[in-house]
Amino acid sequence: MTIEILMPALSPTMKEGNLANWLKNEGDNIEAGDVIAEIETDKATMEVEAVDEGILGKILIPAGTENVAVNAPIALLLEEGEDKAVLDSYEISAPTIAETKEEKTEVKEVEKAATPAAAETPIAIESIATDRIYASPLAKRIAAENNVSLQNLIGSGPHGRIIKNDVLNAGSTQKSGVIERHAEEYRAVKNNNVRKVIANRLLESKQNVPHFYLSSDLNIDKLLEMRKSINDLAIIDDKGKPNYKLSVNDIIIKATALALKEVPNANSSWTDDAILLYNNIDISVAVAIDGGLITPIVKNADQKSLIDISNEAKKLIKKARDGKLQPEEFQGGGFSISNLGMYGINNFQAIVNPPQSCILAVGAGIKKPIVKNGEFAKATIMNVTLSSDHRSVDGSVGAEFLGAFKKIIENPISMLL
Repeated sequence: MTIEILMPALSPTMKEGNLANWLKNEGDNIEAGDVIAEIETDKATMEVEAVDEGILGKILIPAGTENVAVNAPIALLLEEGEDKAVLDSYEISAPTIAETKEEKTEVKEVEKAATPAAAETPIAIESIATDRIYASPLAKRIAAENNVSLQNLIGSGPHGRIIKNDVLNAGSTQKSGVIERHAEEYRAVKNNNVRKVIANRLLESKQNVPHFYLSSDLNIDKLLEMRKSINDLAIIDDKGKPNYKLSVNDIIIKATALALKEVPNANSSWTDDAILLYNNIDISVAVAIDGGLITPIVKNADQKSLIDISNEAKKLIKKARDGKLQPEEFQGGGFSISNLGMYGINNFQAIVNPPQSCILAVGAGIKKPIVKNGEFAKATIMNVTLSSDHRSVDGSVGAEFLGAFKKIIENPISMLL
């Protein structure tokens, strides 16, 4: 009996996705558990495993097809001994592409913890973006050897593919110093699912959440000293690699968790019926990926050591940038952190990540003059700004949280007690 392979729902809120790639061809033998395709969701490109065994008789949805509805047939599987001729008269049980306005707008229904709303510059990494540069392998190699960027080249190959001559012509123009104005004033980069979700989440947050902002300057000299001392104790393996490397952000995650333990009202969400006070302290950490942002969660951060937080955060960030986070690793969380200090940003205001009530924007540590014991001295000052939903977190609660956070950051030894 012919078996329909259906578009899987890879998260509870997924309504449609893009069929990025087929890893099996028609006529291939399929075993249960074989990876047969790659599906692009709103968060990542995920592998799809076969549930049944048989022969891949017919691919219904070609690679690269967008907006394929969940549970729509994407291929037909023939059971052992079944004649391929049955495929000619087989009737598909459901539509394959989500075409209605309602289905297309359901991107708004994507999990609420999808993205914090700080305006961040994505890191240039290869991850889950669908906005790929289409170029031949030879063109890519020549471009790399001649320091020619493929980003703004228009390909003359099939379907706009960048080929060798496109790169050579661009390289000779750059070297000759001749200025040429591009005939096309702009190029359209199609919005992938991640970018659509970010746009809807930002709009929802700014339209519906009454934001207010509280800032504080923190002296992080003791924090930096403690970080160095802890890192100096790391065990070095035979390849010269330490078994951990604590970052400032790791310490901020721990300090945030401990401050929320002192001020639990900041670890909350607003609903029309009640304010939800979270019993667990789960910290969402904003990570820039190619095409947008995602917030992997360090769960129960108040109960974990600095080294455990550091190792866990690094694993989550790597999975986020590789597009391999599981839904439970980025959905939820009670409080977000967005750190742009690594980009040299001193101060910024992040947008609340609904349904959470608060997000902490962390700037860079800057050497500044301060007055200490009546005399001028130097100190490393880091600015943080708390953005809060005023419906659930009052100014006094926000100020309490920042006060507790400041005390912990400026006396970091308390994190080890």
